[in-house]
Amino acid sequence: MTEQSRIRFRDEARAEDPDPVLLCLLAAAEHTLGDPGDSAEPPDLDAVLSACRTALDRHAAAIRQAVAERRPSSPEETAALLAAVLGGRERFHGRQSDYLRLESSLLPEVLRRRRGLPIMLSLVWSAVAARAGLTVHGIALPGHFIVAVGGPASGDDYVLADPFHGGRILDVPDIERLVAAAGGRFTPDLLTPAQPLDTVLRVLANIRHWAAERPEHARTQLWATELALLFPRHPAQLRLERAELLVKTGDFLGGAAEMDAYAEILDAFDPDSARRVRQEAKASRHRLN
Repeated sequence: MTEQSRIRFRDEARAEDPDPVLLCLLAAAEHTLGDPGDSAEPPDLDAVLSACRTALDRHAAAIRQAVAERRPSSPEETAALLAAVLGGRERFHGRQSDYLRLESSLLPEVLRRRRGLPIMLSLVWSAVAARAGLTVHGIALPGHFIVAVGGPASGDDYVLADPFHGGRILDVPDIERLVAAAGGRFTPDLLTPAQPLDTVLRVLANIRHWAAERPEHARTQLWATELALLFPRHPAQLRLERAELLVKTGDFLGGAAEMDAYAEILDAFDPDSARRVRQEAKASRHRLN
């Protein structure tokens, strides 16, 4: 990702009304546009963004046409229409094997393959619906992202659907089982619509988790961590994660400096951890010898 596109990402993340689609597209540019050291000339960022927006607009046009033909009069009918078009005709869905692929978290690839993680498919549903004049919100259940078709935020009627399974309608027992499978307990507040920045941070967390399980992809984990750090609010622990990844990818001095800076934050409330971090920084500098 170029410095210019990172600035663009940071500015959008700190905008008054951030666009999660644009943020996910800019994040995906880290992978889609290739490493600067690649011999092949990477595609133009604006061309990638334009192609993805065109794809979303095309799906929205199909939804508008279906709405004009069927005239849904309830959230249930609207959800069935979305499932028929997006999950049926356009074949957006997911499989367990998608959890093993980085592409499942990259929006351009999800639009191309019509496959992805639950959060990415839910984002597609929300973005397409908004372009078609319909109300669809992402719902961040523990372990599984779904959508609400209708208005849970405003108190209007709504139904819950699972884009990962083609738009299958979910009832409360279904939700309880999903939450229990993630080790939680269902409470009504879990159905509060997800905020845009929280959604994108969760996308980046998925990428970081995928890369953390594959040490050869430490640089992928690093860029996802660095993008998360551009948000106005983020877990402080990410600073230590970035420092450790800098060391892992060969920047021993840069990583050590970041560790020392993080240790200064810890001094006020966790001096024992601060000492351990400084010892790690010292060890990182010694790796230069």
